[in-house]
Amino acid sequence: MSDRYAVFGNPIAHTLSPRIHAAFAAQTGQALTYEALLAPLGGFPEAVAAFSRAGGQGANVTVPFKEEAHALCDHLSPRAEAAGAVNTLKFAGDAIFGDNTDGVGLVNDLTGRLDLEGKRILLLGAGGAARGVVLPLLQQRPAELFIVNRTAARAEELAARFATPGVMRGGGYEALEGRRFDLVINATAASLSGDLPPLPAGVFAPGAQAYEMMYGRDTPFLAFARGEGAHGSDGLGMLVEQAAEAFFLWRGVRPKTAPVMAMLRAC
Repeated sequence: MSDRYAVFGNPIAHTLSPRIHAAFAAQTGQALTYEALLAPLGGFPEAVAAFSRAGGQGANVTVPFKEEAHALCDHLSPRAEAAGAVNTLKFAGDAIFGDNTDGVGLVNDLTGRLDLEGKRILLLGAGGAARGVVLPLLQQRPAELFIVNRTAARAEELAARFATPGVMRGGGYEALEGRRFDLVINATAASLSGDLPPLPAGVFAPGAQAYEMMYGRDTPFLAFARGEGAHGSDGLGMLVEQAAEAFFLWRGVRPKTAPVMAMLRAC
């Protein structure tokens, strides 16, 4: 009988995670099933508990439940504790272990084509998606990591959580006027509704990179970045890389990501 895994989110119909984990399982000879589950807003803890009772071994968590997932856990990895957000759950009896593989997924995807050391990085958003990537980005030793959010206080709070004098700052979008960055990462939910974060013109430095955590569509953020002369990429690589890290946590086997990326890009 196969072990059961799943991803929880709302919305969730668009997710590629079941295909990714099926490919990992086939590649590594692991017997498991992986499904996408829609958790109702306000009913995430109950959905996770029901899945665990039904024999679930672990789960991924996506928008908008990553901070709720953090609160559910009995034990946390250091990176999940630092983030205050969880995207990977592992069930052991009645206990839940929480990890956050988003940051390592993002960095593994980015560093394949971009050296982050000494770069000026702008991170859009201060929710669960953003929280998971701050520590791994800081570990790449950027010159600056600026977090911006519509509610400036949330960005300031997140920056203070990782107090790194001279590197970390947080604020509202109005603080971006006249500033330029080498890498701009969209970790907001704006692209889910087809919206563009209120970025000012000129925010991309010459030769800058734009990274959209959403995948599978040309978003207003990527279109804006191209119009500003930046090179853009979506979050498919991050999705595959964070999934590989979660798979390793659950199964103790690290799958190869390049063949899975190639398969998904070809579809």
